[in-house]
Order: sequence, then C-alpha cells, then structure tokens
Amino acid sequence: MTTGTGKTVTRVDLCEAVYQKVGLSRTESSAFVELVLKEITDCLEKGETVKLSSFGSFMVRKKGQRIGRNPKTGTEVPISPRRVMVFKPSAILKQRINGHMATNGDGSKAE
Repeated sequence: MTTGTGKTVTRVDLCEAVYQKVGLSRTESSAFVELVLKEITDCLEKGETVKLSSFGSFMVRKKGQRIGRNPKTGTEVPISPRRVMVFKPSAILKQRINGHMATNGDGSKAE
C-alpha cells in the first residue's frame, strides 16, 4: 500500500489491505478496521492517550480560552476553550518516512 504519489488512503483502502494481507473476508476486514478505529476514537473521547508502538501517539490536549483576531477586520474575538487532537509520530516512523530504516540497538533492522 505504499504509493509515494501523495494519494490519500481511505477506510476502503485500509479494509482492502487487511483483506489482501490477512486473509479475512472483505466483510470481516471492514468490521476489523471499523472496530480498531472505534476503539481509538472511544479512548480519545475519554481523554486517554493512544500509543501505538513504532507508529506514534494520539492524544487530546486542552486549550484554554484566548483572544484571537478576525483577519478581515482586525477586531479581537474570544476563542472558546476546547480540546484538540494531536499526533506525535514515533522516531521509527519519522525515520521511515524520511527513507532511513530504523535499527535495533545491535545494528539489525527494526520491524
């Protein structure tokens, strides 16, 4: 499923990859992907951090109220407190997207 073309990968693409690589039926693959995404969503809604080894961490951060500016008029407007989603990629993922394979402490390639 590597493209390098800037293609956007959708749920359907993920389901198809699970179908082809794991051997589940298309229906089972779709249900599996939906279950994983729902579990991640449920954890984030509760404010929990989701850490996926060798991939990264999803977390929710609270932002307090602040004053912003309307870019057209320049007038100050209050921005309400809110929660924002943050993704922090792992060092291994950063290395992979930059073309460097991560290695284990003994110099062998990490999976």
